[in-house]
Amino acid sequence: MNQYEEIKQGEKGALVSIGAYIGLSAIKLGAGYWFASGALVADGYNNLTDIIASIAVLIGLRISQKPPDKDHPYGHFRAETIAALIASFIMATVGLQVIINTVRSLFKGEQTVPDLNSAWVALFAAVCMGAVYYYNRRLANRINNQALHAAAKDNLSDALVSTGAAVGIIGAQFGLPWLDPVAALLVGAIICKTAWDIFYSSTHALTDGFDANRLMTLRSTIESTKGVKSIKDIKARVHGSNVLIDVIVQVDPALSLIESHRISDEIEQLMERKHNIMSVHVHVEPQDMIASSPVQ
Repeated sequence: MNQYEEIKQGEKGALVSIGAYIGLSAIKLGAGYWFASGALVADGYNNLTDIIASIAVLIGLRISQKPPDKDHPYGHFRAETIAALIASFIMATVGLQVIINTVRSLFKGEQTVPDLNSAWVALFAAVCMGAVYYYNRRLANRINNQALHAAAKDNLSDALVSTGAAVGIIGAQFGLPWLDPVAALLVGAIICKTAWDIFYSSTHALTDGFDANRLMTLRSTIESTKGVKSIKDIKARVHGSNVLIDVIVQVDPALSLIESHRISDEIEQLMERKHNIMSVHVHVEPQDMIASSPVQ
């Protein structure tokens, strides 16, 4: 399965998320207003933002499948990252709105005890999102798709949000009506935190940021390749779900062009086999022999 086929498989996870969010947001908002649960209403709006975010991921995945062209010689893989960035702004806007509305209701003293049935709705939603998380996590691991990994994390956070809403609703039944709006505040905070995490990872990737520890791991793999004397320089960046590597290796200056080319091929094959990295640009230079030359 090539990169484009893997992205096509990732669409299934995005579609499953969209379907689940549409159904659950309708149920939560209806039940939340009917049973007077601010936490459940906030959770429903959270799922509405997730619909938009999942659609953005789906659009990004489809654009990413476009092959390289004159204007995009590296392909369109970064469309996934741009879509995630847009989704983060939408999520942050809704999260802040949930927090503002809840704070206003607290100051106005509008706390009411929600119907216990709303707790069962929240728990049902938590179980559903747990199942969606499990499905998307397995699919993301199988096809090694970073966008779907992020979607799966969002699914898990939604399951936890629904669980927290249920806890707040149940607590309100024991003479603590303020627990429900407090749970709504936590939901808003989680929405904003998820939006920030997506925003940070997206902007980090778009500005060619790369994890230093992972870069050291890649460096160690290249250094272990037979024939490589040292690494003069190595850079890596994320391109959608792919990693692009540029590395300058130093070899024995007595090697022929054919032998040096063989070392480059071995590095490329090793990076693909061990780290699933398809794009490695290797530049070979002769090792500096000044330090090892005998003093005249």
